Amino acid sequence: MNTKFKSTFKQTKSMLKVDFRRMFTMPLFYIMLGASFVIPILILVMTSMMDGSVTVDPQTGAETVIEGFKNVWQIIGSTSGSSMEISIISMCNINMMFFLIAVLVCIFVADDFRSGYSKNLFTVRPTKTDYAISKIVVGFVGGASMLLAFFVGAMLGGAIAGLSFSLKGASAINVVMCIISKIFLVGIFVSIYVLASVVAKQKLWLSLLLAFGIGMLFFTMIPLITPLDCSIINVILCLVGSVLFSVGFTYLSKLILNKQDIL
Repeated sequence: MNTKFKSTFKQTKSMLKVDFRRMFTMPLFYIMLGASFVIPILILVMTSMMDGSVTVDPQTGAETVIEGFKNVWQIIGSTSGSSMEISIISMCNINMMFFLIAVLVCIFVADDFRSGYSKNLFTVRPTKTDYAISKIVVGFVGGASMLLAFFVGAMLGGAIAGLSFSLKGASAINVVMCIISKIFLVGIFVSIYVLASVVAKQKLWLSLLLAFGIGMLFFTMIPLITPLDCSIINVILCLVGSVLFSVGFTYLSKLILNKQDIL
């Protein structure tokens, strides 16, 4: 039993090395990382320039005042109990990165099936569990890197836009736990995206459609689970959820791969 465990661990470790090498040599990863860094800068600078401007509906004559970010931390999240009204602030924040992560994961997995890499891989290594584990772990690291890049870009964008860095209703520790909670939450979404990708195989459009569709069901939960005033409870819940989803969706991905013809 111990020998079997060592063999399985060795196979998983070997596959992780291959996938990490592929990701860190893939131009798409750095494009996504760069986009994650630039997006918050553009959002904060542009919305600051538009703040207070008035738009008029030509049909009704109704005037709408555009409100920008008043605080840098609004692009990271809102505190518990804040109003959930739809606005630029509620939509253009770090949470939208979870959809960009879907693009990275789906393309990464689809390339395996399009290139024939998966067919050769499963011919040599019959286990599909190693494959799913590797994709989830690598996707998690890639997604976490994108969230951190967004956070750095938000700090720089806030400084350029001249926004306030003062915290209201939260502390610096709360913000740190908020970021950690969101990073742990990446594990849940990546597990979903990997499952969608193995279902669609080389059909990238289908994997993206499935990933976005399922991801939307969980998207509204992100601000509730990871508010700006996060506590250690939020961190633990996100960590436990990430582990449970990763284990569960690894098993589901394995079942699907076992029932499919790998083309």
